[in-house]
Amino acid sequence: MPGFEIFSDEEKKEVNDVLNSTVLMRYGFDGKRNGHWKAKELEKALAKRMQSNYAHVVSSGTAALTVALASAGVGAGDEVIMPTFTFVASFESILAIGAVPILVDVDDTLTLDPEAVEKAITPKTKVVMPVHMCGSMADLDKLKAICAKHSLLLLEDACQAIGGTYKGVPLGSIGDLGCFSFDYVKTITCGEGGAVITNNKTYYENAHMYADHGHDHIGMDRGAEAHPFLGYNFRISELNAAVGCAQLKKLDGILALQKRNFTILKNTLGQSDKVNFRRVPEGGVENYSFLNFYLPTHQLAKKAHKLFGENGVDACFYWFDNNWHYYRKWEHLIHKTALGKLPHEVIDQLPDYNKTDFSSSDQWVSRNISCLIKLGWSETEMQERANKMLAVISAL
Repeated sequence: MPGFEIFSDEEKKEVNDVLNSTVLMRYGFDGKRNGHWKAKELEKALAKRMQSNYAHVVSSGTAALTVALASAGVGAGDEVIMPTFTFVASFESILAIGAVPILVDVDDTLTLDPEAVEKAITPKTKVVMPVHMCGSMADLDKLKAICAKHSLLLLEDACQAIGGTYKGVPLGSIGDLGCFSFDYVKTITCGEGGAVITNNKTYYENAHMYADHGHDHIGMDRGAEAHPFLGYNFRISELNAAVGCAQLKKLDGILALQKRNFTILKNTLGQSDKVNFRRVPEGGVENYSFLNFYLPTHQLAKKAHKLFGENGVDACFYWFDNNWHYYRKWEHLIHKTALGKLPHEVIDQLPDYNKTDFSSSDQWVSRNISCLIKLGWSETEMQERANKMLAVISAL
């Protein structure tokens, strides 16, 4: 994902504002700042872009998920439903607060299957966490209805999908809480960073305090601030936020270039009767960061992925065998391997994922190839790339 492809004078200007002020921390040192508050500026711009009342920027997407869960009072023994296909940060954030990740199947959207979600709900379920992997979304209307029926929170992990929309509403702003990642390989980047958005004032107030050691941020004297509850340090630096300020202004241009290259690739691969594309829920618009398609069998998908590399086509992923993004290789979660003792709630409640049947997920993910969309490819280069991929698939 391409934020790092387009560093230019805009990012340098924002960063130099911070360096010239010498204040790298987001809180305090008011007199030395020369009016520069980059984290606050990014939060204001992000809330406006995401049509949300509140935004709080933090040190990473993982931190954003952790802070979002904590801000809503999720804790030890609470169950959080999440998909089998995501990044490990999803369950790391849940475990970090003593809650229990409950994995459920994905469907042809490559995101949470609503039917599987409903079957997984127990009296201890508190949150449904759809992960909008590779730029597209879950069936959010169905998930919202399930959450309303069972009085559950809907937390959107939109870390890979900033700029996408569902029925005209930005992804991340549809649930009770939404999270973004701004690490080095996201659609827009801060180098390292993330954000929580919400329309709920209580969750926002909890989030900004929890992310800064429980400081209430009342008054002008940081040393005199009260601590309403325990917190941790998930602060973003002004340097990282400065990069984000410049990058967010480029988001619409990024999406337009991605859409152009995405469309060239999709139109070309669509000429093959062996290719079926991931389902995007009606009313959904991807952020075009990846093109995802299915081949008829997992053997053909794995073979095609290998041949793409041999024919000079990079940036294609076969997630089924990926160590980071699919449950099959999450040995540390499956075997509950940790440096210290896990909470007894996790030990007692975590399902035995050695024995869980996720064949429904397997039949989608094993046939999927996911193609990253870069900004630097010209239309000619994109078409040449697409033609090579089509030739590989046609020869299978």
